[in-house]
Amino acid sequence: MVAYEFHPEDIELSAIAVGRDLLLLITGGGRHIGAASTAYVDGDNISVSTSAVPHHKEHTISEAIALKVSAALGKTVTVVMGIHYDDLSKEGITKVVEIVNSKVDQYLTQ
Repeated sequence: MVAYEFHPEDIELSAIAVGRDLLLLITGGGRHIGAASTAYVDGDNISVSTSAVPHHKEHTISEAIALKVSAALGKTVTVVMGIHYDDLSKEGITKVVEIVNSKVDQYLTQ
């Protein structure tokens, strides 16, 4: 069995253009699919739909990121996330969220 220790440099964000839409794949540690969130322009609002795999927590991050990126770019954005580290502390989870948000901000400013 493989152990997944927290290494911040593991966390990756890949952006794939899908026509005029955008797919963001965010993974780290034991990569997998834990949640997928799609945000889209809905009149004057941005709406979001999320699907989460049971016992996974990525949806708590993927939904906010999809909303943020869709609003910033004015297009449909799907965020697929799967990050797993064994025995991650609350502080470690906070650090993962910070790293993910930093990578999203870097993507939006490039």
